[in-house]
Amino acid sequence: MPTWSKVTALAAACGLTVSFAGAAVPAAEITVAVSGGPVPDIVSTLVPMFERETGNQVDLVIRRGDALAEDIRQGSVDLVIADAGTVDGFVESGDISAASNTPVMISKIGLAVKAGAPKPDISTAENLRDALLAAESIGYSRFASGQIFLRSVERLGLTEAVTAKAVIPETGPVGAVVVSGEAEIGVQQVAELLAVPGIDLVGPLLDDFQEFLPTSAGIPTEARNAEAAQAFIAFLRSAPARAVLEEMGMDVP
Repeated sequence: MPTWSKVTALAAACGLTVSFAGAAVPAAEITVAVSGGPVPDIVSTLVPMFERETGNQVDLVIRRGDALAEDIRQGSVDLVIADAGTVDGFVESGDISAASNTPVMISKIGLAVKAGAPKPDISTAENLRDALLAAESIGYSRFASGQIFLRSVERLGLTEAVTAKAVIPETGPVGAVVVSGEAEIGVQQVAELLAVPGIDLVGPLLDDFQEFLPTSAGIPTEARNAEAAQAFIAFLRSAPARAVLEEMGMDVP
């Protein structure tokens, strides 16, 4: 069954009868700002479950950098879901409540091949090295996952060999260049790879080469609907939400 179909089935099975701390609040509309990577797609999958459970409505927006900071300080955002470093920074500046700062998911880096293609063995450092050398082309991102991968490649002594056959998408997911055949192997966050039909996940990088990317949620001090925002954080830590997060390729704290 495709990943997204399994997620839909899982949500249907879990979504309507679960209670969690903080959910019994008057219905409200909250604005939730999310960062990039796989987080927007994942949160958008969870939002309908939360809305059904609580009666609250969620306006989901993508904000980064100065735009995110401005919205937070103007009280235009009730909840921020972003990389942990970003949330920690706003806590330090006093723009997000320290008490609300909550880890909600952890992303990891993995490898994928075109659906039906042989999966290389990446179970040891030596096997990973052999797989990267054998691949005719390797796709990876110019952003965080790509930088993590390149640090792994450097430790394996393969920087020159890998960069010589790199396929780096200008836009879109790495999985797309694997589907098209431009790249034999694709490396990106596991959650981003799973979201692309037509590829098979080989597995995550070995722990020795893995760098985890934690995501946290926090409520701005100027939030207009802090109570409903807290209910959304509680929902993200609930069993149904955690099951969906894991199904979509995230680890949960």
